Amino acid sequence: MTDQDTSRDASEPPHPTGLGLRGRIALIVLVAAAIAVIWVSNDLLTKRYTESTRNRAELRVALYSGNLLSELQRNSVVPLLLSRDPAFISALNSGDFVNSSARLISYREEIGARELLLLDQSGRAVAATDRSRLGSNHRSQPYFVNALRSSDTVFTTTETESGGFDFTYSRKILNQGQLIGVIVVEVDLAKFEQSWAGISDAVYVTNSEGRVILTTEPRWRGLPETEALTAISPPSAIERALENTAEWASLPSEAFFMGDGVIRQDARIPFQGWRMSSFTTYASVRERVNGVLAMEIMGFAIILALGFYVVSRRATTASRFFQLESAELRQLNDALQREVAERQKAEKNLKVAEQTLAQSSKLAALGEMSAAVSHELNQPLAAMKTYLAGAKLLLQRKRSEEALSSFQRIDDLIERMGAITKQLKSYARKGGDAFQPLDVRQSISSALSMMEPQLKRREVRITRNVPRDPVVIVADNVRLEQVLINLLRNAIDATKSVDDPQVDILLTSGEFATISVRDNGPGVEDLDQLFEPFYTTKSPGDGVGLGLAISSGIVTDFGGRLTARNGTAGGAVFELELPIYKGETEKTNASVEAAE
Repeated sequence: MTDQDTSRDASEPPHPTGLGLRGRIALIVLVAAAIAVIWVSNDLLTKRYTESTRNRAELRVALYSGNLLSELQRNSVVPLLLSRDPAFISALNSGDFVNSSARLISYREEIGARELLLLDQSGRAVAATDRSRLGSNHRSQPYFVNALRSSDTVFTTTETESGGFDFTYSRKILNQGQLIGVIVVEVDLAKFEQSWAGISDAVYVTNSEGRVILTTEPRWRGLPETEALTAISPPSAIERALENTAEWASLPSEAFFMGDGVIRQDARIPFQGWRMSSFTTYASVRERVNGVLAMEIMGFAIILALGFYVVSRRATTASRFFQLESAELRQLNDALQREVAERQKAEKNLKVAEQTLAQSSKLAALGEMSAAVSHELNQPLAAMKTYLAGAKLLLQRKRSEEALSSFQRIDDLIERMGAITKQLKSYARKGGDAFQPLDVRQSISSALSMMEPQLKRREVRITRNVPRDPVVIVADNVRLEQVLINLLRNAIDATKSVDDPQVDILLTSGEFATISVRDNGPGVEDLDQLFEPFYTTKSPGDGVGLGLAISSGIVTDFGGRLTARNGTAGGAVFELELPIYKGETEKTNASVEAAE
């Protein structure tokens, strides 16, 4: 109300006063600011959450393709190893297959393959992990024909009568250059479909011909990619993926508000021209953006309600003639408060939904990591069990200081288990991305720490000679420790018949980092076959002869080599040569010393 209004003659009854010019301008400015803020917030938040969703989708596709490739590569070496198994060669030559099926079953449990078959030269199944397939004829199967035509391991994709696909590795078995049979390994890739189905909206893998061979939607399997995306209409989120396969950046503005559209991620699998595609819905991004927009709208509504309330109070105190307007304003204020309450209720429901979604994501991530964690932590857990048993015995004998030493080792193992969990994220990378610069001295110390219970039980004397300065290489620390532990175990086993067992470890640094493990045992008789699969000098039941073959393969992956010889003073000497890391040496040494 202006001064002119207050100076009116008292005989004139006052009349309701409007917002006035300044009030109308303020209201227009507030509405314009609200529209601008909501529009800009929608654009910025959409881009931000879209990028976050895209990154998670890319990470999932990389993880899926990496796991699939790892499974294929892991099974690819099995036919080569089994084709050289003396037991299978002897059985094919003699025709005695009594124990062959049981041996195949034990291998399947170890390597995790779906099925193992041993075929004779005519294609008849003479041994199988599924005994119902014994005697079946596979002469016309593609994997048998392809194996006969090739001198290497061959991979075959076979379509079944039910519309699915079987994935097999096969290799012929030779004896003195003559064909005596074929070993067949069926790879279990169906387990990946089950794990994919619980996380992404839709995932499929196509071969080099563009046909879908693995998918979360069974009706896509076996169809060409273009036909699967146009002819079949799956339910729910997958249906949206088929109907809205537009690129993310080209979505219309209506999609930002209605929640339509999907992200499509494609990845090439470096295996026979395979490709993986994944569809991720836009609904989760839209829900998060709408939640923020609802809060902004609620804030502007509260400001608007407060403004009307102030105007209503001023009108009430000015004159009784404004009571009608005040009543109307109060009604408007009540309506706005009800709207605010409804929006607060909607916001609370949205928050509960977001918490539920976050918990589901955590459970899904825990399911993906559980297999890798259980495999990597078995060895530290076994060592902790040994140390706990020793500490219990020492406490019973009132040797508390030595028991405290065992507890310290358990604490070190716990730190190692923590380091293992930190390394799990490197499994999503490809090839050498998991390698990193490391100090060989620390790897030797860790391997000796893991072997300490066995060394004390056997009373083996260990001498270690390492340089004072760091010896830095590029490798996977866990796999390098696996090789060192395997060499130490072989050295300890070789000294069982010696009265004063001794193992020497020598580390030298030059153009290569050379690790020598020497024992004072009887030495090795046949050095030429030492690194061949299934060759072992141990007693039956103590090993299958794969340790040195696996260790040699790991060292080769590091760019080095593993050799063996007999020492001049007796015993065996194993030498591990690895290239020295030459990039940013001073910086690497400083970081290694700081880590110590």
